[in-house]
Amino acid sequence: MAGALSHIRVLDLSRILAGPWAGQILGDLGAEVIKVERPVVGDDTRAWGPPYLRDAHGENTAEAAYYLCANRNKKSVTIDFTQAEGQALVRELAARSDVVIENFKVGGLQQYGLDYDSLKAVNPGLIYCSITGFGQDGPYATRAGYDFLIQGLGGLMSLTGRKESEAGAGPTKVGVALTDILTGLYASTSILAALAHRDLTGIGQNIDLALLDVQVACLANQAMNFLTTGVPPKRLGNAHPNIVPYQDFPTSDGDMILAVGNDSQFAKFCAVAGRTEWAQDARFAKNAARVTHREILVPLIRQASVMRTTREWISLLEQAGVPCGPINDLANVFDDAQVQARGIKIELSHPTAGTVPLVASPIRMSETPVEYRNAPPLLGQHTHDVLAAVLGLDSMEIERLAKIGVIGT
Repeated sequence: MAGALSHIRVLDLSRILAGPWAGQILGDLGAEVIKVERPVVGDDTRAWGPPYLRDAHGENTAEAAYYLCANRNKKSVTIDFTQAEGQALVRELAARSDVVIENFKVGGLQQYGLDYDSLKAVNPGLIYCSITGFGQDGPYATRAGYDFLIQGLGGLMSLTGRKESEAGAGPTKVGVALTDILTGLYASTSILAALAHRDLTGIGQNIDLALLDVQVACLANQAMNFLTTGVPPKRLGNAHPNIVPYQDFPTSDGDMILAVGNDSQFAKFCAVAGRTEWAQDARFAKNAARVTHREILVPLIRQASVMRTTREWISLLEQAGVPCGPINDLANVFDDAQVQARGIKIELSHPTAGTVPLVASPIRMSETPVEYRNAPPLLGQHTHDVLAAVLGLDSMEIERLAKIGVIGT
């Protein structure tokens, strides 16, 4: 069965993470994704190591692990579009594509004739998705934007980290480039919506996505906590601003997560903990009261939680229907029975390493399942094939372009 987007061609001019993440999602769903990279150096993340993918002999390849996370199901084509002939090649590819993804600075592609207006002239049905730090307008539009910067500017780091009264308090970034990932998800959703609109009207459109916009939008309940009160939320460590108990607790041999989502679950937890009186206490019986009295309740739970091991707590609480779990490192994550049962780790054939381990897509579709066709490509791996198959160039013309440096050799 062909993928849901097997009729779609995507020209991916992006690099780093947000744009490539969107392109990989579309590729997983069956689209043909042509990744255009600079000759010789390629996507910046190819060099963002160590660690690097290792071959069968344990030696490092040229592929950084960072690059590998966002570039499967793509074809790599190296084109120098600072040259006129390179620009012409990209325009011809865009004319034969359904989607363009780019994350250059505002106006950065206009000088090459590769901006939306220029490409719309050759392909009126084109979906053109621009990803920038701050959007196409506003006082910050010309600034470069990186995930870490946006996590700070966009408020996420004001919410992440230990609370001010604890040792080690202070703003903390999320351990992955979450703003980039979320922007990639919004980009893929926007592109799919634009394709659906084009199916009805035949009209393409320009998509303007900003990391800052996405970061603020994804503050979710914390943004609403502020907008409804006018009081900026504070860092609470692993605690939840609106639910108690909903955080980590120490056990006799480590830590566990307790995620009580309603009053019934709290009563069940109290029974397992041997503290049924807590569920009858007016300070703790209802969630709103528990939030108000968290400074009293949480220390009481900590005194009880250290009396059993993590495994014992999880076993008892799962039987009682109380959400809980361990705090796993990544070795434990990929060793977890549920993760293994869902096939979240996959392996694909790789031209230099033999195989490459990857994290599977979380998308499960009954009629058009995700396809894992190609490992993240080597730099320029498909240049000759794409120029021949998509643009119809013969071998002599391709060789000429390579000799003058318009494309990679």
